[in-house]
Amino acid sequence: MLRFMPVGDSMTIGSAGEHTWRYRMWQHLRDTYGGPFALVGPRETLYDKAAGAPTSYEYADPDFPRAHLAGWGEGWQHMAPLIAEAVRSCRVDILLVSLGLIDLGFYTNADQTAENVHRFVAEARSANPRIRMAVLPVIPNVRATTDAPFAAQVTRFNELLAKTVADLDEPRSPLLLASPPPSYDINLDTYDGTHPNASGEHRIAAAFADAMHQAWDVGEPYGE
Repeated sequence: MLRFMPVGDSMTIGSAGEHTWRYRMWQHLRDTYGGPFALVGPRETLYDKAAGAPTSYEYADPDFPRAHLAGWGEGWQHMAPLIAEAVRSCRVDILLVSLGLIDLGFYTNADQTAENVHRFVAEARSANPRIRMAVLPVIPNVRATTDAPFAAQVTRFNELLAKTVADLDEPRSPLLLASPPPSYDINLDTYDGTHPNASGEHRIAAAFADAMHQAWDVGEPYGE
C-alpha cells in the first residue's frame, strides 16, 4: 500500500462544494497506478466560508479518500510542527506539498519561509527516514499583479525553494520539485484570482502526477 498525503493551504483543503485537486489526483492514481494506494492524513474536511472554519464535508463528490493535512490560512510555518506526527501516525510514504503563498502573504519573507522548508523536511524525515516529497513552487496569485514587493518575494522564494530541494535531496529520501502547472492562468484557472476552479484543480494534480511519473515512475502522465 502506497500512502500519499496532500499537504497545503486553502488551495489544497478547498471549500464547500468543490472537488479539490486532491480528488483529481485520486482519480488519476486510481486509473493509472498499478497497485494499492490511499490518500491519508489527520484531517478530512473542507473549509466552510460561511462558518469561517474547516467544518464542511460537502464535497462535490464525497466518494473518495478525503484525508489530508491542509488548512485555510496555514503555511510552511504552521505545518512544520505538525508534519512529524502526521507522517508517523498515518504511515505516509509520499508527501504532496503545496505551501508558501500564505507564508509570503502574511507571515514570513522568502528567506524565513525557506528556513521553515528546511525544518519541515527534517521533521518529516524524523518520522520516516525514507519518505519521498514532491513540492510545488508557489503559484503567484492576483496580488502579485499589483503588489511588486510581494511578487518579488514569490520569485525569490521559488528560487530558494529550488536550491533547498537540490541541497536536501538524498537517495533514501528523495525530494522532488514539481514544475509549475504549464499555462496556469489565474483568470481562467481560479474563481477569485487565487483558489483553483475545476481546470485549476486538474492542472495542480497534473503537476504532481507528471513529476512523480518522470522522477519515480509512479502512475502515468496526467493527460488531458
